[in-house]
Amino acid sequence: MRIIPAIDIIDGKCVRLSKGDYSTQKVYNENPVEVAKAFEAHGIEYLHLVDLDGAKSSHIVNYKILEQIASQTGLKIDFGGGLKSDEDLRIAFECGAGQITGGSIAVKDREIFLGWLKQYGPEKIILGADVLPGENGEKIAISGWLENSSIDLTPFIQKYQEEGVNYVICTDISKDGMLKGPAFDLYERLLGECPGLKLIASGGISAFEELPRLAGLGCEGTIIGKAIYEGNISLKTLEQFIIAS
Repeated sequence: MRIIPAIDIIDGKCVRLSKGDYSTQKVYNENPVEVAKAFEAHGIEYLHLVDLDGAKSSHIVNYKILEQIASQTGLKIDFGGGLKSDEDLRIAFECGAGQITGGSIAVKDREIFLGWLKQYGPEKIILGADVLPGENGEKIAISGWLENSSIDLTPFIQKYQEEGVNYVICTDISKDGMLKGPAFDLYERLLGECPGLKLIASGGISAFEELPRLAGLGCEGTIIGKAIYEGNISLKTLEQFIIAS
């Protein structure tokens, strides 16, 4: 299972939110490149880079941070947040993204997302399936989690699998940034209902012990954010896990 630390960017700074709420913003480092270099120094190969300004603005904003990290490290970066046009994707890939994540666009403009899938291939395009569980089931959330939809999670993923999608990042918004553990039951069910899915778990990671459990479920990767920044999981511990894997 791939270990994928997250760097979320607002105003060029490394921040974390709780449940996607911009008002909960906490700055952890004013130099995201420094953070990325620390990850790489501990044997980490992957990075989940999120342009939160872009998610709010509906177009790419922090591409210079992407370019700096890509040029100053060897990290394999998946980039997301506000990617809405062919031009956004061109900029992201030219600035060093290895993969991009499309969430809101896959809901709002299926044809554009499918066009990206066809143009760049399923190894470069990740489907973002961010979900907010509630009384009416698990509904997809969009626009930087500021907007809810009426779309059910599992059929949403299955339909895109039929179109060739391989990679899906699934975030349980209710758990994101809360340090109370990930949505194990949700991931187990998705992997059972969506055969062949390369599922990347995201949201709620709080302790190292959760990582082998996610690997045991069959998750292809897991994104870790606040647990690193708050010191719940050390980079040295992740380095040892990667070596052992």
